[in-house]
Formats: sequence, structure tokens, C-alpha cells
Amino acid sequence: MKNSTKIKICGLFRDCDVDYANQAKPDYIGFVFAKRRRQVTREQAARYRKLLSPDIVAVGVFLNEPRDQVIGLLRDGIIDMAQLHGNETEEDVRVIQAATGKPVIKAVTVRERADVEAWLDSRADYLLFDSGTGTGKVFDWTLLQNVDRPFFLAGGLNPENIPEAIARIHPYAIDLSSGVETDGVKDCEKIFQAVQAVRNKYK
Repeated sequence: MKNSTKIKICGLFRDCDVDYANQAKPDYIGFVFAKRRRQVTREQAARYRKLLSPDIVAVGVFLNEPRDQVIGLLRDGIIDMAQLHGNETEEDVRVIQAATGKPVIKAVTVRERADVEAWLDSRADYLLFDSGTGTGKVFDWTLLQNVDRPFFLAGGLNPENIPEAIARIHPYAIDLSSGVETDGVKDCEKIFQAVQAVRNKYK
């Protein structure tokens, strides 16, 4: 299992979503605090966290939220990591890290290679490359060639194209949301298929 790619299932917002995750055992799950369809409140996230298996890392997804809100959720143990998906700066990343000692993921919308290179020296613990917040579309993976730091890959991923993504660009982690949904809600079978697609690469 050395150097095996990890998997994150993002956008859990129902009790059954947490149940699905507990059964499928992804490495990470995501609670969306940004004002999006899958948004959860602090209270909901705290309750879901108590239901979540302790060996699954809970990531909070934010979009231009005040630092204090992010820091508070990390300090209170509702989430283990912060994922910044908006126009947050390098200073925001460093302040959150310094205040909490917890990892920060900085999401980068990739339209051209310059978008990637602009963040390669970031102090963020991980970068997440996406086609845009919640687009559900694949971008040109060749733009990620020779990225020499661990990153999450998102955007248009599903159980069918995960093996190709891993084989071509070797991400630290695969990140899915709509790719494991049916009619806009998490689909238990698809979650299992996605987790198995990642794990099977290393059997």
C-alpha cells in the first residue's frame, strides 16, 4: 500500500451519508460550510462528526468565510482540516495553520498552467486542483504534469475514471462529490465503487 492514493467523499449532509461513509471507509469526508446546495450548519456538522467513524478525517470546506469561523471549527474538533475554496490568500492559510496547528488545503481552479504554478510554493499542507467549485467537470490533467508536491484532484471524477486519473497523474488523493451521487444525493453503491476503484489500484 506504499504511496497509495487516498480518497475523499465530499458534501455529506444527511445522516445516511455519514452511514455510507462509515461503511465504505474513505480516508477523508467533507462537510461543506460554504453557501451551496450541500451546506451544513455548525450544529449539523458537530452532530455528524459524533456519528462519523474516528478513523475518517473530517474536512471543512469554506468559500471566503471569516478566518475566525474556520479556526473555531478546527479548535472545537468539529473538523480536522480546512479546505479553502475561495479567494483566500497565503496569509489566510498561514494564520489558520498558526492558530490551530491543523492542516489546510487550498483549492485552485485550473484553467491554464499559470494557475497551478501560482500556488506551487504555497505554505498550504495540500493543494486541491479543480475545474471550479462544484462544476462536476474534468479539466485538462496535462496541466498538472511535474507537480512535485502532494495534491488532491477534483472535478468530474467518478468510479469509472478514477483508475485513469491515478495512473496518469498520481494525485495524493481523489476528491468526489457529484460523481458519487444519483439525483443530487449521495448514492451508497457509488461511494463503495469509488472507494474500491482507489483501493484496487494497490492490491
